[in-house]
Amino acid sequence: MEGGNDVRDLEKRLQELEKRVYGDRGNRGNKPVKCADVLGKIQASLVNTSNKRERVKILHKKSECAEYRPDEFGEPLVKYLPMKEEFLRSQAALLEQVSSLQPLLDSAHIKAVPDHATKLQRLAQIHIKQQDQCETLSEEVKKQFEDYNKMMFLLSKQFSQWDEMLRQLENASQVKPVVE
Repeated sequence: MEGGNDVRDLEKRLQELEKRVYGDRGNRGNKPVKCADVLGKIQASLVNTSNKRERVKILHKKSECAEYRPDEFGEPLVKYLPMKEEFLRSQAALLEQVSSLQPLLDSAHIKAVPDHATKLQRLAQIHIKQQDQCETLSEEVKKQFEDYNKMMFLLSKQFSQWDEMLRQLENASQVKPVVE
């Protein structure tokens, strides 16, 4: 008789729990919603999702293999670990060194890097703008030098023509230049 009371008590507690979890939403059309059903659906959807992922499938296969492999399989592992003891100790020392340097990584200077990155980006934009301005000015200076050289060439040519014309006029008038 007590076994029946225990089952009824458990059912009452489960109904009370369902009422707390679901509230009035749990009873739609006098159709009780069971937690076990909902949990079963959730677990089924998780299994379906995990079956779609290759990495999860591999993990499940490895855990299943571990259950069925013989105990002799562990012996090579026990023999392998002492052979790699020196390597493992060196890796542990390196990890300790990294953990001892952790305060440096947590320093204010390292934490300020994102702020510096935005400032550096702004400076890079200013630098690019100034490079463009410098290129524009260089082109203008180059153009002015070319204009200057053309002007000097034309002036030199004009002076040469005037000098030649002056010689011809002097020769024509038979005027001799005075030498001092």
